[in-house]
Amino acid sequence: MSIQSFLIKQYAKWKLKGMPEAQREQMTELVSKDPQLFKKIGEEIERRKKGGESETKAALEVMKKYRAELAELMQK
Repeated sequence: MSIQSFLIKQYAKWKLKGMPEAQREQMTELVSKDPQLFKKIGEEIERRKKGGESETKAALEVMKKYRAELAELMQK
């Protein structure tokens, strides 16, 4: 296991602590496949939240925008 993979798993465990283990592992695996995409998604959500949108609305809109890339990652 690489250091990056270990750090991603630890961060996911901390950030997604309310999520069931199987789903947390799935999310961790997706993030490990393309960390730059998830960094870009996170930054855009934060920017929208600072602009006044609710976190839920911002996340939904950003996820819609990156739907194709996320679907492609899930197929790998």
